Amino acid sequence: MKLRILFFSLPFLLTLPALAQKPPIQITADLSEAPRKLYHTEIEIPVSPGPLTLITPEWIPGDHRPTGPVSDITGVVFTANGQTLPWRRDDTNLYEFHVTIPVGVTTLHAHLDCIVTARVSTKLAVLEWEKLLLYPANTPVKDIPIQPSVTVPAGWGIGTALTPTGTGAPTAANTGVDEADHLTTPGATTTHYADTTVEQLEDSPVITGEYFHEFPLAPEITPKHYIDVVADAPEDSELRPELLAELSNLVRETGALYGSRHYHVYHFLLTLSDVAGGEGLEHGQSSDNGVDEKSFSDADHQLGDSDLLPHEFTHSWNGKYRRPFNLYQTDFATMQQGSLLWVYEGMTQYLGNVLAARSGLRTQEQYRDMLAMVAARQDNIRGREWRNTEDTAIAASILRGGDPAWSNWRRGQDYYFEGELLWLDADTTIRKLTNNKKSLNDFERIFLGKGGNTGPLIVPYHFDELVQDLNQVVPYDWATFLHTRITALSSNANLEGIEQGGYKLVYTDKPSKSEKTMASADKPHPGPDVWYSLGIHIKNDGTITDVRWGGPADNAKLIPGQKIIAVDGIIFSADALKAAIKQSKGNTAPIHLILQTDQFVTLTDLNYHGGERYPSLERIEGTPDYLDDITKPLTTPQSAPTTKQE
Repeated sequence: MKLRILFFSLPFLLTLPALAQKPPIQITADLSEAPRKLYHTEIEIPVSPGPLTLITPEWIPGDHRPTGPVSDITGVVFTANGQTLPWRRDDTNLYEFHVTIPVGVTTLHAHLDCIVTARVSTKLAVLEWEKLLLYPANTPVKDIPIQPSVTVPAGWGIGTALTPTGTGAPTAANTGVDEADHLTTPGATTTHYADTTVEQLEDSPVITGEYFHEFPLAPEITPKHYIDVVADAPEDSELRPELLAELSNLVRETGALYGSRHYHVYHFLLTLSDVAGGEGLEHGQSSDNGVDEKSFSDADHQLGDSDLLPHEFTHSWNGKYRRPFNLYQTDFATMQQGSLLWVYEGMTQYLGNVLAARSGLRTQEQYRDMLAMVAARQDNIRGREWRNTEDTAIAASILRGGDPAWSNWRRGQDYYFEGELLWLDADTTIRKLTNNKKSLNDFERIFLGKGGNTGPLIVPYHFDELVQDLNQVVPYDWATFLHTRITALSSNANLEGIEQGGYKLVYTDKPSKSEKTMASADKPHPGPDVWYSLGIHIKNDGTITDVRWGGPADNAKLIPGQKIIAVDGIIFSADALKAAIKQSKGNTAPIHLILQTDQFVTLTDLNYHGGERYPSLERIEGTPDYLDDITKPLTTPQSAPTTKQE
């Protein structure tokens, strides 16, 4: 494996002098009309006379499917020496544009607009560069130099991992101040950034907004880390000192866990908005994180998103630096193959939740509560009886999103949560084999720390390397261990890690503290949780969104899309349904439902007698408590400084 890594890394390094000799593409992203949901760009492309094929990204790293927004790219105009040039879209690859360069022309100018309906509001905007990128086709994107600039409305701050080189809307990183929301200029301002490559530019999103703050994290650590925040209201961009302390702990914890860093600087990019929509997308030197306006306003609201920043941060190591050999492609046109996503996403899902607890973003009890919810969810997915975990990874590009109807039979991108349970199993197995002297921490330092500290770099891996590195920690039949867990069909989820960790999954008649906290913080309030009792997901208005295959509702032939009109003779409400479920325990009578299906009304009896059921973890007495060992900090946690009362 060392030889393969060396052969990959060396060509990457050798391209740097060659890139310096090539004139870069010049691209200016104009976000000054972002509040109107329009982005613009001007691109200067070095060219030679003759036919030229240009392309815009299709397969976006981290999305695991072809999400390039080519259908939203409009207003395409090519000019050279003051003359407009005709162009034609390719007949089969709709992301390609063909244009013929006249004799004597050395620079082609391209103008693009993009219609942007998500990640934008009146007060903020997010730029993922695929919205505006255009570059020569059939060339490795790491070999195409490009020099970016970004134009934003007057007074808007900018957050990005790109290195500024010129004047523009100042940020804390280049002014030395703690906030930039008060800095104004007469008109839209343009910031110029250092040359990079198309591969790295695509990996370097930008957030901008009127209410912008940048906060340094763990200032004693090099390279430097920041969280850049934009929000729809000025008070929301003022992050709580407790949250900043927890994120600083996260930076320290990743250093202790991974033993390396693979970036020159790291920026958490955070948008707080009920309008701009949610996001969680990893990048090598930053991450694009979008949550509701109040998601980090206090500890209760924070709980539901407490693993978001640790998850996307971990991807800098697992997914960006170490990437599956068949997921990494040298361009954004070739299909990314997802067979190892149970490592890329599954391991990151596990580590993100562990780091959330180690850094204080959630407590150890909350970690266990939420692990119980994951375990129960996976244990009640009946689609696992026909589709294995590996297939959810291979088919990732066709499984994300979609209608929730019968989703537990179809399965979705379960490699996230199945992978989380698998890597918990691996962690507790290592601890069990070594009497808790070693753990998955030791594997991560080997697997993710190869090469020590580097800048942004991509080092692919194969399945065999996972096995080899696990065997360096403790000899075991890791190949069979991993292969069995991703390919076997089973009626039940892999709960071995939980049980080896000293707990077992049980169901109680009351939701856990964490489930109650998240339900009370949700806006809008979710429908009643009756998945583990009746076997349906339901909205507050009584509409059924999914039916659990093989559950009581399925046996009663309920249908996704139906609406419950009445329960036991009482007009439907969440309280009426929960009361009927509570009364079902020990009661031989069925629950009587009146249902609306399209324009028809039917009566249905639901034969259920188990009462309310909510997942929880119960301690197995006399066994090692590895779960608490796993979530203990590796560093000394630091708290927010206390303010002196006047």
